[in-house]
Amino acid sequence: MTATLWPDHLFLVGCGNMAGQMLARWLDCGLDPARVAVLRPSGKPIAEGVRVMSAYPDALPAGTTVLLGMKPYQIADVAASLAPLCGEDTRIVSILAGTPLADLRARFPAARAVVRAMPNLPVGIGQGVTGLYTDAATAAQARDAIGSLIAPLGLVEWIADEGRFNEVTALSGCGPAFLFRFIDALARAGEALGLPADQAARMALATVEGAASMAARASDSPGTLADRVASPGGMTREGLNVLDADDRLLSLLTDTLAAARDRGEAMARGG
Repeated sequence: MTATLWPDHLFLVGCGNMAGQMLARWLDCGLDPARVAVLRPSGKPIAEGVRVMSAYPDALPAGTTVLLGMKPYQIADVAASLAPLCGEDTRIVSILAGTPLADLRARFPAARAVVRAMPNLPVGIGQGVTGLYTDAATAAQARDAIGSLIAPLGLVEWIADEGRFNEVTALSGCGPAFLFRFIDALARAGEALGLPADQAARMALATVEGAASMAARASDSPGTLADRVASPGGMTREGLNVLDADDRLLSLLTDTLAAARDRGEAMARGG
């Protein structure tokens, strides 16, 4: 694995659930906490050695990478205070859903390197997925540096078309929540058939974990694996016949992702 190119200085605006998971993973992978500062109005400590401040500093060190991790609706207030501190060598990484790159560039005009990122929650254990998008104004060196910073979090996918960013968010950004719901439903279905609730929950979770690990290692697609497990006339095939009838599972998931995507597009319009 290529060594991570840590930024000289990392400044987080907000450290909620997602940004907190990202920071925790970076620290576990060797990021020096002395390089990190976090703007957190509560002033609540985060990790040993990480500087927490309740107000913006007077200046940012040269070459600072800024992670925008607050709520998207706070962007105007944050930019009003933060933009004057940013120079040409400041790198902006935004995990704000529904906030286009053009909006970020308009709010932080001095920064040349601006990247949109959409991580998902498993970044905290290094098994996440992060979609990245930038434009030609971000130099290749800065792009590589940001890609290197994101790499310890899991799979990194650069998106060629920002118009697809909400689809990426719907699939991988929102996807863990949908899978959590599936695991819960699988367990509850087992309970409905008569299994003890706690046993069904353990078995559902372990089944999904094992199947996902097997799919990740296999050379065949998950669809092929499913058909391979399903013997003609057997129990698995009968169950798959229910899921496959009229493409009901595919239709359900397509509708689910479309609803998430449409919400992202509405947020981008200010809705």
